Amino acid sequence: MYLLGFDVGSSSIKASLLDAETGKCVASVFQPKQEMPIMASRTGWAEQDPNDWWTYLKLALAEIINQAGIDTAAIKSIGISYQMHGLVVIDKDRKILRPSIIWCDSRAVEIGNAAFTHIGPEKCLTHMLNSPGNFTASKLKWVRDNEPDIYRKIYKIMLPGDYIAMKLTGEVKTTISGLSEGIFWDFQQNKISETILQEYDIDNQLIPEIVPTFAVQGSVTQEAADELGLKKGTPVAYRAGDQPNNAFSLNVLNPGEIAATAGTSGVVYGVSDVVKYDPQSRVNTFAHVNYTTNQTRLGILLCVNGTGILNSWLRKTLTGMLDYNQMNMLASQIPVGSEGLVILPFGNGAERMLGNKDTGCIISGLNFNVHNKAHVLRAAQEGIVFSFNYGIEVMESIGIKPTVIRAGNANMFLSPIFRETLSSLTGATIELYDTDGSQGAALASGVGAGIYKSFENAFQNLKKLNVITPDNVISSSVKEAYHRWKLQLNKIISS
Repeated sequence: MYLLGFDVGSSSIKASLLDAETGKCVASVFQPKQEMPIMASRTGWAEQDPNDWWTYLKLALAEIINQAGIDTAAIKSIGISYQMHGLVVIDKDRKILRPSIIWCDSRAVEIGNAAFTHIGPEKCLTHMLNSPGNFTASKLKWVRDNEPDIYRKIYKIMLPGDYIAMKLTGEVKTTISGLSEGIFWDFQQNKISETILQEYDIDNQLIPEIVPTFAVQGSVTQEAADELGLKKGTPVAYRAGDQPNNAFSLNVLNPGEIAATAGTSGVVYGVSDVVKYDPQSRVNTFAHVNYTTNQTRLGILLCVNGTGILNSWLRKTLTGMLDYNQMNMLASQIPVGSEGLVILPFGNGAERMLGNKDTGCIISGLNFNVHNKAHVLRAAQEGIVFSFNYGIEVMESIGIKPTVIRAGNANMFLSPIFRETLSSLTGATIELYDTDGSQGAALASGVGAGIYKSFENAFQNLKKLNVITPDNVISSSVKEAYHRWKLQLNKIISS
């Protein structure tokens, strides 16, 4: 008996197949082998064609079935993790009306800021726990204002995971967790936010039917079964945004627990049972995967858009395509502080923790007589970890203090510079686990389909791979490097 999980990211579509009895990952693949393109026809825009997600999902599934050598009738449930905050719009024939406006697109920043002022900060924060900001509702408002012909044709709006679920099951549905990440949910009223719909003049009928995060949400249709090679009737039993799902995959479900990722973007995600929000909306509060109208479980999310994408960009443009381990080794040859070279990694759209400013990536202190490629790689990794720590300082201001950070053993957490500096600066122990988003989605689908009777039952085989403990005393060189980095950032913020 197997569980299938998809993780629909902006870089790739990953699929994992788990043995339901042992929790062991039988096979895991991703498509495409190079990063998916992001269309940016204007500065600050970021779009992807949802058809591409489906195309690469099919390729990933075919590869994983071939790799595992199983009969797909043995797959008993499917789970979906997806890139958060994206907007997909379809017509009555369920055809896509325009490319998806994805998470790092910043075109709706001013729309969200104006709504925050007009509705009133107190009402926004107490009811929706966030500014409308650059989230899905504001992106839909942008379509309404700028593409009225397309807007009039919209039958339903969806998040990226809702679209994949629709392709599998033929049903258009969403979740409370998904609606909250789009700023469509009123936490005081426990229903779709009339405030945001009225502010943006959006028809309630555009919102899909709501289903539980863990539940049989639909079944694979004959059409999808023929296209994918799956068995008709296989249940789709879970969907969640990538960061709540990542927290789930690390068994971060209860108040005080912290999860982190450092892929294309970087995230620190803490769980709370008390309504908390940042008055400046630099960190955001959403419904966690186990949130219900009867149980408060909120995810406090710090997102830094420009993190691992900087490392990826340097790999492609500077290193001659060294692998990441070789890059880490080069960077480790340079002393802490990169001999005065400072990099602010914010080159992937507007940054919420910087008040939705789009500063771009900034390199400061470059000396042609001192610095070489290794210095740039070291300064980039330090800039990434310093941006994490800066955001954690914001989280601490609203009472979220990490003592243990759980993460998958992947991406920037494979870098000794990154993980050891993060542990030292935050004072938190870092635990690394053998899991990822697609495995988490597969495991969660087992809960949703009733294969696992409890969360504890689902996580009994989760394996810890490594533990990084903080230094008792942070070195003066690390403190100095972070201080210099922060001074440079504050200049940009205040300009």
